[in-house]
Amino acid sequence: MTGPRTAVRPGTADAAPSEAISFEVLSDPAGVPRARAMLQRAEWAARAFARYDKQTVDRVVHAAAQAGAAKAREYAEWAVRETGFGVADHKVVKNLACTTGLVEAYAAHDYVTPRFDPAAKIVEIPRPAGVVLALTPSTNPVASVFFKALLALMTRSAVIISPHPQAAECCADAARTLERAAVAAGAPDGVIQVVDRPSVPLIDALMTDERTAVIVATGGSPVVRAAYSSGTPAIGVGPGNVPVLVDATADLAKAAKRIVDSKSFDNSILCTNESVLIVEDPVAATLLRHLKREGAHLLEPDEAATVAGVLFPGGRFDVRFVGKDAAWIAAEAGLRVPGTTRILLAPFGMAVPEEPLAHEKLCPVLGLVQVPNARRGIDVARAVLRIAGRGHSAAIHSTDPATIMEFGAHVEVLRVSVNVGNSLGSSGISTALAPSMTVGTGFFGRSSLTENLEPKHLVQWTRMAYDSDPAEAFGNFSGLVPWEAPAGPVPPYPVASNMAGEARGQGAPALGTAGSGWGTATGDAAEAGALREEIRRIVIEELAQFAGGLRG
Repeated sequence: MTGPRTAVRPGTADAAPSEAISFEVLSDPAGVPRARAMLQRAEWAARAFARYDKQTVDRVVHAAAQAGAAKAREYAEWAVRETGFGVADHKVVKNLACTTGLVEAYAAHDYVTPRFDPAAKIVEIPRPAGVVLALTPSTNPVASVFFKALLALMTRSAVIISPHPQAAECCADAARTLERAAVAAGAPDGVIQVVDRPSVPLIDALMTDERTAVIVATGGSPVVRAAYSSGTPAIGVGPGNVPVLVDATADLAKAAKRIVDSKSFDNSILCTNESVLIVEDPVAATLLRHLKREGAHLLEPDEAATVAGVLFPGGRFDVRFVGKDAAWIAAEAGLRVPGTTRILLAPFGMAVPEEPLAHEKLCPVLGLVQVPNARRGIDVARAVLRIAGRGHSAAIHSTDPATIMEFGAHVEVLRVSVNVGNSLGSSGISTALAPSMTVGTGFFGRSSLTENLEPKHLVQWTRMAYDSDPAEAFGNFSGLVPWEAPAGPVPPYPVASNMAGEARGQGAPALGTAGSGWGTATGDAAEAGALREEIRRIVIEELAQFAGGLRG
């Protein structure tokens, strides 16, 4: 017998369609004790991991990244099967970018070793965030799991991943693949955990518990708002609605190819995909010819209105169309298009809130507006962002530095892709921006993150500053590093004997043995005892709740 159902519906008018998937989760009375047990284990792992040196951390990160990359295609195909949207080949690209690609991008970065500045007389010691709660979306499920887990490992943090229920199976398996590889390479047991059965009480408990150091929320507006209102420090992002301007100086053939490739990438599932194409009148006809050659189909005005009505019934985006291909969408609207169609171009007149096509569309339907000149095009781009997507991203195709500068200075976004498709441009996969599945919208978009999420956002620095008086000598810290590689095998998480089966058959470890590198026998034994008492308390609480439910 199940408890009452609680409907969680991110697909509201003000939610980002990137997470506008309606779903139901059980109101689970056992969720709170389960959350506490996960957090206790994560806190234990985070304390152990915080003592690791750079060489050991690198070994763990590389092992996890390689394990994820080896199964990039398997998880890409699994995600498409489970969610019902996207393109497997394109998800492979994202999965690789968020595993080995991520490691390569940060190969020269060090989030473990102290830094010394003799001139300023400052010593900086990196400190990991601790326990990170990562909320991941259904639109970029496995790539987001890989991305957030590896960022946590790079900074010596533990992470609990809460995947969207529509992608729970592939995400849980992906998280465990990384966890097994990380633990085999020397990471503490429990450094990566995943929520198998999400429930409102469980997620709320994870969000509000003081052991959670930070929440990294990627999803619709309600998800982000819940993270911000939890009382726990949170890094959240807002919805996209990307305007792309093509001016008269652009290389039109290249611009057309880049736009179609970007808008059709993974069936436009990334929030960085182009939403509204704005083109100057003098080059509009030529650009449309190039777009057609690349697989774009221009809808007639009445056809565009029909598609808009199908996509936005009652003024809200119908999530059935998320990540579906252009031909399927056209068929649903009762239209016939060539089999080679990759995107649908839907012209409209004014970028106003009442115009559905001016809103974000996570499917290969691209709004089209013609303008007399570039300055008017910038005004339209600003209008699109006022409707939705402020702070997120925009794109421009131009060879005129003055126009590019004016565009960047006036559109209220934090990243502008120039002469590159925005889907992979603003996410840092095809540009030198930080490669990321979490794109901060800053103060424009009511977000605490003003750039693409990077490992640096999950590390804190303790700064030791000397007296600036020249007479006060700065110490010689050469070769001094407070972290070290653990000596001997990494102990498993200390579980009570009656719960050993739930911890993959691991019994309580013999902590504090001579030369183990894990502290004194007395200290660790006391800590293990305290952990066992906490687990025992959780079990008793859970049984009491269960008994109460039977009495009711």
